[in-house]
Amino acid sequence: MKYDKESLTMLAKELEIYKLKADAPMAEYTSFRIGGPADLLFMPSDREQLEKGIGKAKEFGVPYMIMGNGSNLLVSDSGIEGLVIRIAGDFSGIEYSKNILKARAGTLISAAAKDSVEHGFMGLEWAAGIPGTAGGAVAMNAGAYGGEIKQILTRVEYIEDGAVRSAKPEDGDLGYRFSRFAAPGRIVLSAEFSLLPDDGMTRERMRDYAERRRAKQPLTYPSAGSTFKRPAGCYAGALIEQAGLKGTSIGGAEVSVLHAGFIINKGGATSDDVKRLIELVQKRVYENSGVTLETEIKFIGR
Repeated sequence: MKYDKESLTMLAKELEIYKLKADAPMAEYTSFRIGGPADLLFMPSDREQLEKGIGKAKEFGVPYMIMGNGSNLLVSDSGIEGLVIRIAGDFSGIEYSKNILKARAGTLISAAAKDSVEHGFMGLEWAAGIPGTAGGAVAMNAGAYGGEIKQILTRVEYIEDGAVRSAKPEDGDLGYRFSRFAAPGRIVLSAEFSLLPDDGMTRERMRDYAERRRAKQPLTYPSAGSTFKRPAGCYAGALIEQAGLKGTSIGGAEVSVLHAGFIINKGGATSDDVKRLIELVQKRVYENSGVTLETEIKFIGR
């Protein structure tokens, strides 16, 4: 969508009383630590501010996009046109009603997981190492160690067509790294998760998952987590390793030597470095195994 600078200026004026940043370097807001500037970065703290931001962007004809904690994004080096709405930080909070945990969309899913264990529940402990938000976890049906959001999700509050709605997920609404509660069609405001009483082993499982992550994942380098979706019947990391690609690099981007399923930013990587490395991996893996790897990360920007 093309728009003029005057429209952007008018939008900035309307939102200036809130948390707003012009020419915001997206490298500071993504786990990959990659990305050029967004024309405007808006960080609403509640539903009313979010609705105003969306409404004013539409009124002035400025394109907008929704992001959470930026843990699954590769932003272009040229940045992002228009308004980026970041639902994180202030847009957070957890409350309980018996065994139901309700998390606002900007709540870190790892924080919700740890809090649930502190409150004597199990069912979300597998998410204690996931860096995204609750809204982002619902929007992609996040999962790890045999657990996934769809197993415990009981209700989602979201914005659709300008209206706030609330619904119980139905069969087919969530699948492997798929969710019908994803932007831009639907913008998650909060989610409710049904948990079970702690069986006495929940803390131990959470510690075990954390140790396995530290041992097997390149947590000391910026990345967007698993780069590729898991192909049917096999693992992306194993296919990449079998193709002899561990440690392969282009510019500052590298196929991790610790876990081949991760492309990491070794330092100064550009989005172009990562894209070229992804394409190389896909090509080599296909040549070696006949499997086409699909990316799990989202590409955003100009």
